Amino acid sequence: MQFQGNALGSATGFVVERGGSKYLITNFHVVSGRHPDTHTSIRPDGAWPDSIQIVHNAAGRLGNWIPKSEQLYDTMGVPLWFEHPVHRSQVDVVALPLTDTVGIDVHAHDPWASPRVAIQMAGPLSIIGFPFGTAYAGAMAIWVQGFVASEWAMDFGNLPRFLIDSRTREGQSGSPVIFYNVGGGFQDLRGNIGIGGGPFEELMGVYSGRISQESDLGFVWKVSCVREVVQGRVRGTVRGP
Repeated sequence: MQFQGNALGSATGFVVERGGSKYLITNFHVVSGRHPDTHTSIRPDGAWPDSIQIVHNAAGRLGNWIPKSEQLYDTMGVPLWFEHPVHRSQVDVVALPLTDTVGIDVHAHDPWASPRVAIQMAGPLSIIGFPFGTAYAGAMAIWVQGFVASEWAMDFGNLPRFLIDSRTREGQSGSPVIFYNVGGGFQDLRGNIGIGGGPFEELMGVYSGRISQESDLGFVWKVSCVREVVQGRVRGTVRGP
């Protein structure tokens, strides 16, 4: 995240595609620099980002990287990102349309794929991101293991999210949360055991941070939020100074 070209911090995001357009999926608090409930500034100095620099895969050269800058506000000061059409910024998930995709390859997650995996209490999930901005081999993400800590089928706090128990840290906000099994096995929604011939993965949601600094419990916004934000195309809002 940047303000007038100066770096404010780092976070995580991933790309989805819909109707020929590409969107960066991350958190409201990442692009706005504000708490999603109160819209008060996250930083003590009150700084907020006006652009975001995204590190993309170079076209045809996996493992090589190209930074692309995207503006976060239009010339009238209106946010360019989309937010949830019902809960607005209370759902800490946004979709930023990408305007510069020249020279990059996009390896998109698919939130519109039919759900297959039955999420079990205490079942393992992976959070893929950049704790404290840490990467390897240029801009490869770090995989962190977590375990489902609240019933996935029920909304936590009357919002479409569930809890995960994981040692996450700053910089992982906006991470995709996936079910991944290297052997291809999983339990489906009917209780049957599926066996694949290789690694199996399914996007489960978007990570947005811990419930408090003293806890390892964090929020995961359900994958349905990604679909609703992209399809709703409701421009973001920012309240306050």
